[in-house]
Amino acid sequence: MKIPFPGFKILDRYILGKFLMTFFFAIAMILIIVVLFDYVEKVDDFTELHAPLSAILFDYYLNFIPYFANQFCSLFTFIACIFFTSKLAYQTEIVAMLSGGMSFRRLMWPYFLGALIIGSLSLTLNLWIIPITQQEIVSFEAKYNKRRQNVQFDRHIYRQIEPGTFAYVRGYQNNSKRAIFFALEQYEEGSMTRSLEAADVTFDPETKRWSAQRYTTREFDSLENETFTQYRNLDTLIDLEEAELGVVTQLIKTMNIHELNEFLDQQREKGSDTINIIQVEQHARFAYPLGTFILTLIGVSLSSRKVRGGTGLHIGVGIALCFSYILFYRFFEEFAKSGSLPPSLAIWLPNLIYLAIAIYLYQKAPK
Repeated sequence: MKIPFPGFKILDRYILGKFLMTFFFAIAMILIIVVLFDYVEKVDDFTELHAPLSAILFDYYLNFIPYFANQFCSLFTFIACIFFTSKLAYQTEIVAMLSGGMSFRRLMWPYFLGALIIGSLSLTLNLWIIPITQQEIVSFEAKYNKRRQNVQFDRHIYRQIEPGTFAYVRGYQNNSKRAIFFALEQYEEGSMTRSLEAADVTFDPETKRWSAQRYTTREFDSLENETFTQYRNLDTLIDLEEAELGVVTQLIKTMNIHELNEFLDQQREKGSDTINIIQVEQHARFAYPLGTFILTLIGVSLSSRKVRGGTGLHIGVGIALCFSYILFYRFFEEFAKSGSLPPSLAIWLPNLIYLAIAIYLYQKAPK
């Protein structure tokens, strides 16, 4: 059985070309504005910290552009679709196409091809390219942005090493690999049974060893009596990577999809409380690009009918729908991070809701 595949005609090339041209033009305009505002905001730091022009252009802004282009991807896919299609409808071109025997389903073919191109680009950026660019941005900002230096590390870091064993690190500095305070705590049935504490400790990322000149151990018996013992020359090995000391929400953005999956498995074995945050990032990398198809269907269905308000009315209603989609997406994302909803459900729920809206608008579109 052969699957019918519509031939690519002159009209398809026209629609696809105009759709993609409008999208890339809109993205380029907003990126120019964003880059200018970002430069104005950070130029004092660049000047004071003597950032080379080549580093600003190639290490920072060359990596900055893919991230923000992807952030605006769905919005401007939708705007491009609304703007171009409503213009066709206002000039009665869509009526002529449908009157000539073309079905609305057939009319959607070049739009979905455009959405496939944009969605595939967004997916590639999410899975592979943006994590690399984020690493470069973090490295640049650690040198030339005073407000972002060491921001990738919380002042108070609490990580589970294995079930019942926790590490607490305060004031970790990436440059010196030192922390003001380090503690290794052991719990049984919710109560602390033993702890190791040290001040002014040094971490070796290669050996995963923490060292200090002095340290103290505390032990608690069943009667809640506490015993202190002081020692010299701490040299302890724990299963904690330097990457795990970072702010998890920032750390996972620098991982490609394979690294993210491995990190998730590692944190599951340790019983970490950051699993929901990692799963949100994992699902979002796929859900957001696939939303491009849903917003394209909504855009074409909504703007293909000629109305008295013309293009402006279509754009106004379309932008309201698109921003509500982004709002729902962020809203459910926070529910997932807090554990109120399963991450898989919370991240995909906005797509399911707006898919239902898209199907309804498609059924109401002119045939």
